[in-house]
Amino acid sequence: MGYHLSILDQAPIIEDASNAQTLQRTVELAEQLGYKRFWVSEHHHSHEVASSSPEVLVGYILAKTNRIRVGSGGVMLSHYSPYKVAENFNVLTNLAGDRVDLGVGKAPGGLPLATKALQYGTAGVNDDFNERLRLLKGFIENSLPEDDSFAKLEVTPASEIRPEIILLGGSVSSAEYAGKLGFTYIFAQFINSDRQILLDAIAAYKKHAPDGRFGVAFAVIAAKDEATAHAYAAGHEIYKVHLESGRTLTLHTKEAAEEFGHQSGESYEVKRYEANILSGTPEQIKKALDDYYALGVTEFVFHTPIKNHEARRASYELLSPKNLLAAVTV
Repeated sequence: MGYHLSILDQAPIIEDASNAQTLQRTVELAEQLGYKRFWVSEHHHSHEVASSSPEVLVGYILAKTNRIRVGSGGVMLSHYSPYKVAENFNVLTNLAGDRVDLGVGKAPGGLPLATKALQYGTAGVNDDFNERLRLLKGFIENSLPEDDSFAKLEVTPASEIRPEIILLGGSVSSAEYAGKLGFTYIFAQFINSDRQILLDAIAAYKKHAPDGRFGVAFAVIAAKDEATAHAYAAGHEIYKVHLESGRTLTLHTKEAAEEFGHQSGESYEVKRYEANILSGTPEQIKKALDDYYALGVTEFVFHTPIKNHEARRASYELLSPKNLLAAVTV
């Protein structure tokens, strides 16, 4: 059995492109390179990416493609009713059939002020993220127990096809819960690069879902020669804001991290880190993937943070299943 390759695209606004041009470029990448899945992310109040509403963009890309699976990477479930999310994706499966991925995550996808606006009037209602996941599974699969307060509630329009539910995270606890629920799990290595946490997450997931699909999402840059790839990867950095409450959030600029800390109303500390980017030639990257595959990882999701459209596209082409893994199931 081989591993699968997929793309997580944040619809970055690069080279002075308009929002409309950026989204069109996102669509152009979606199907022709042979990847299994094409995901779009959720970011709010951002001038750097144009994907604030993944379920809307997913519907558009599904309408423009024929074969590739398309989904959210992910819907930030902490902001939304699981019932409404289930309705949205039932509509999508009725429109597009068995090509819809319902990826969900816990991160806020923006600063505290955006979170406050997104949750306006609903704060404090079902704030347990694991409970939201349980309800989402029950609504999608029509499997809530009879004693559940929502057991008699139907998700309409009914769909004969269920979207695949995928949890995106970066902790052992989230991997374990995904295994218990039977979800595919994608570990966000480009956010949490701690190898031991990844190994522990694989073990926790496989304990509950030995035949489940465990994947890793990388920031990755490929070029025909190693020096060029490393040059594109150089200078990328991330900032982590450590809040007094114990939460840690990852942001891409110092200004955003400082603003997050300020808006949180808590004492905080901001630390700078070099971004963890897997870069090199296709052969070098394939070797790294093979090493992860030996650990039990069966899917890889590529996020390519290059602010140059042609170089970004070339990286995806070099790492595409057709070019990189001709002998691997895709």
